[in-house]
Amino acid sequence: MNEPLFMGIDGGGSTLRIAIVNAKLDKFSSLKAGAVNPSVVGHSEARARIQRGVGAALGEASLRPERISAVGIGVAGASNLRNERWLLETLKPVLPRSRHAPSSDLEIALAGALARRHGILLLAGTGSGAFAVKPGDIRLQVGGWGYLLGDEGSSYWIGRELLRLAIGEYDLGWDANEDALGRAFLDELGLAQARELLAWVYQSDAAPAVRIGGLAPFVLKRAEDGDEQAMRILRRASEYLADQLQTLRRRLDYPEAPIAFAGGLLDNDNWLSREVSRRLALAERPVAKHPPVIGAAMLAKMEWSAAKK
Repeated sequence: MNEPLFMGIDGGGSTLRIAIVNAKLDKFSSLKAGAVNPSVVGHSEARARIQRGVGAALGEASLRPERISAVGIGVAGASNLRNERWLLETLKPVLPRSRHAPSSDLEIALAGALARRHGILLLAGTGSGAFAVKPGDIRLQVGGWGYLLGDEGSSYWIGRELLRLAIGEYDLGWDANEDALGRAFLDELGLAQARELLAWVYQSDAAPAVRIGGLAPFVLKRAEDGDEQAMRILRRASEYLADQLQTLRRRLDYPEAPIAFAGGLLDNDNWLSREVSRRLALAERPVAKHPPVIGAAMLAKMEWSAAKK
């Protein structure tokens, strides 16, 4: 008898990841592709990209669709609370015989990071948000409103603050410090003067959240080098992120909740992740046990196991 296989699909803010694993989480196949956030690329295009990705992952592992016992999926901009039907309609044509576990990008990141269902996740990547699952399957999310309405503390937010700093300094006539963050940022982009930022921001084919979010590493590096302006931006980011987690603790009355970090800004040791850990009085930065794509596969396994009982 064939062993059960589980597929995890992680549609993060800028990257689609798909993995096929067995019950021990050994990988049979993995795939990485472009963004599938329906709020950015549209629902039709997102569905097509996910379905192509599923087909490619199956092809890489030389597996037929019916070999997948269950599939878990979490997509930024399409949580199970708002888009469960769309998620199911996306999966059923390509995995018609599998059990389906539609979720959110935050929940699959929580499951992967803690290797368990319950706890609090703080995510800061292209977007930001905090998400908790309390025993009794009580769920609550704070933040995660997208780059137009929120995502404070995210890489997009940090990049936008850098842009605002640069144009603000320019409008004031710059200062005598040629190494000011705004000027150094223009040099990093290879721009001669600030007005060229208009074309850089508005005439790109890349999604704004991804393009502007790509500026965050520059701010992180400057903060590590002791740049006070960069540190000021990141301090504000850390305040927003820590407040989101504390709000979840308070609203759920869940002070003992295990804490997980996720997203490119918190997955790594840097000025921001250390500052957030300090604000939360953590002895050390939480390190994820598994990436979100494996968390999605774990939720699929849980769905399959529950159905077998």
